[in-house]
Parts: sequence; C-alpha cells; structure tokens
Amino acid sequence: MDGIKYTVVTDKSIWLLSNKNQYTSNVESGSTRTEIKHSIELFFGVKIRAMNSHRLRGKGKRMRPIMGQTKHYRRMIITLQPGYSIPLFRKKRT
Repeated sequence: MDGIKYTVVTDKSIWLLSNKNQYTSNVESGSTRTEIKHSIELFFGVKIRAMNSHRLRGKGKRMRPIMGQTKHYRRMIITLQPGYSIPLFRKKRT
C-alpha cells in the first residue's frame, strides 16, 4: 500500500461509492496503474473491474515575492466487481 496516499471524501466520491461501487483515492504521481491494481487486490482481497485515473496539478502558493506550487498528484477512481467492497473506516480498538 505504498502508492496510495488517502481516500477522497467529497460529495461526488460518496455518490459514486453508494451508486456505482466506485472508490476514489489519491495516489503518488510516480506509481503506475498496474502497481496500484495489484496492491489493492492483494491488500483488500477484492476484484477490480476498471480503473480510471487523472493527474491533478498542484495548487499555487505564494511565499512573499516568490510564487511556488504544491506537488502534482494523481487521483484514481476504482470500480469493483459486484459483491466486493473495501472497508473505508476502521473501528477504534479499546
């Protein structure tokens, strides 16, 4: 699970999860689709039907007179086969 940074929780990602069984997460920009696919299938024990990805530019940040920007990142939308699911939130251990 080295390539996956975190899951994205927005209105659109929640709608995709509930209606189309699609999970949205941000991954490292250097990781490939096949690496992410194999790591998710092995770690969670699910079957992936399709993967869509797009690269998002970093946001602009100003530090006094110098204009810089944050790192670019990649977002993956993963569609699972029917009957499979990924637990998003773990229960807290006591």
